[in-house]
Amino acid sequence: MGQAASVSRAGIRLRDATLTDVPALLDLEERCFAIDRLSRRNFQYLLSQGKAICQLVEREGEILGYVLLLFRKGFPLARMYSLAVDPGAQGQGLGRMLLEAGEAAARQRNCVTMRLEAHPENNAAIRLYTAAGYREFGIYPDYYEDHADAKRFEKRLVTGPGPDQTRVPYYAQTLEFTCGAAALMMAMGALNPNLRLDRRLELRLWRESTTVYMTKGHGGSGPHGLALAAYRRGFNVRVHVSDETDLFIDSVRSPHKKEVIRLVEEDFLAEIAETDMVVERGRLGVDELAAAFAAGEVPVVMISSYRIDRKKVPHWVTLADIDRQFVYVHDPFVDVKEQQSATDCMSIPIPRAEFARMVRYGRAQLQASIVLGLGKH
Repeated sequence: MGQAASVSRAGIRLRDATLTDVPALLDLEERCFAIDRLSRRNFQYLLSQGKAICQLVEREGEILGYVLLLFRKGFPLARMYSLAVDPGAQGQGLGRMLLEAGEAAARQRNCVTMRLEAHPENNAAIRLYTAAGYREFGIYPDYYEDHADAKRFEKRLVTGPGPDQTRVPYYAQTLEFTCGAAALMMAMGALNPNLRLDRRLELRLWRESTTVYMTKGHGGSGPHGLALAAYRRGFNVRVHVSDETDLFIDSVRSPHKKEVIRLVEEDFLAEIAETDMVVERGRLGVDELAAAFAAGEVPVVMISSYRIDRKKVPHWVTLADIDRQFVYVHDPFVDVKEQQSATDCMSIPIPRAEFARMVRYGRAQLQASIVLGLGKH
């Protein structure tokens, strides 16, 4: 829940929304927005799933505005999904009140950053956000129903320096099993801005790096296969794995599938042995990742998604930035079922200590990282 109901000036009351408020919220949407309105289904889902907070401002039982926040488990990042004030009640400071209430609710959930989007023609909203300390840090193309781009804003909710705009482009995986390929594409795109990041490349990289089998469905991408795919395209590649064990072999039960994974890994290693690629055994810590990024390299790191969604599967992310407090990652997986968009998955701030716990997979606490640099071969 958000903050407790409170009474403010002129009888204005701030409180959490409930499912019984949905009809009034729909009426407010009609009065406030000509496009991109939230539907009854949207409100009911968000208010009942526990991953969102909606706070209302009302006077004498009449809802005058709301702010809707989305949260992602495991990440200290809040997204302001929508803010609306009745046209007849504008100019009374209600937008600022709702924005501050949203920030307070985000802090209560230990979020360090708030992000939001604004239509480029919504000058009143942009003035509100910039006056409240939000900075524009990017564009989300073709975001609105009228095909307008969204201006992206963020604000640090805790003291400390914020990250500069990352040099790493973002690419969302288009299939549930291509996170490794998508993460590698982002790293390659950072080093080669002329590289076209599209689905054709995503599928090609996945075919080159897949282990054939994994927990279910199609196989995921292993570190050796991804490293070879990048090496073939002229990048300088270092592979860091904590153990010589086939990382994904324990993700399947069938002896036949285990044997296939083992043969694929042996083939990858035999091909690597014919190159000048560096393969290091041992764990690559956060400080080493920071040093690599500062030197112009881009790490792609395997994490355990358990700390995010309680699913015990490996997942690849790309380092987008790093400072003394946080590691910022591009997560290629956009969970549309949870009302996420790509903007929620870009430069996600993760405390260093938490990230160090995330980069361990399985009972053996296996770790894998691929560090890309400009090619020399």
